[in-house]
Amino acid sequence: MNLALQITILRILLIPVFIGLVIYYGESVREGAANESLRHWAAAVFGIASVSDALDGWIARRFNQITRLGTLLDPLADKLLMLAAIVTLSFTSWPQHFPLWFPVIVIFRDMASIGGAFLVDHFAGKCVVKPHWTGKVATFFQITAISWALLDWRFVDRVWPTALATLFTVISGFIYLSDGVRQIKAAGHD
Repeated sequence: MNLALQITILRILLIPVFIGLVIYYGESVREGAANESLRHWAAAVFGIASVSDALDGWIARRFNQITRLGTLLDPLADKLLMLAAIVTLSFTSWPQHFPLWFPVIVIFRDMASIGGAFLVDHFAGKCVVKPHWTGKVATFFQITAISWALLDWRFVDRVWPTALATLFTVISGFIYLSDGVRQIKAAGHD
């Protein structure tokens, strides 16, 4: 097992740690005795997991450590981390929780992407996912919105980074949808 894959697996293992810290902090807030060290640890674990995404990709490309398992686990780890953060920060007693529309839209887009990939694979023979800049911007703003909530920043209302994350999530979802339709049509299935 190469270093890039080990970092990806570490990121997956950090997800339940992050979830536990968020839940315990939310409980401490609900009980009226907020344990700020839990919030700081949750932010640190999320930061480490987020940075590890860029690190494992760089290592895999730089040192030719790209493996089939890594290409499957890396995007799975990314999605699981984002979804875990968005869901736990939406449905716990976290002081700056997300509005309900945010997790609904992110989860719907991700589920539609997975379902769409299976449909394209079935009808076109192979699904080719081409990353689009809007998807990268959506991920950037999702990380920003999550960090905003974790760090309890209040100098600008959290709804702004959340709205930007939602906007680019929706735009990238439509772009991936149109790309999937194009692949099915190209395979001769109208």
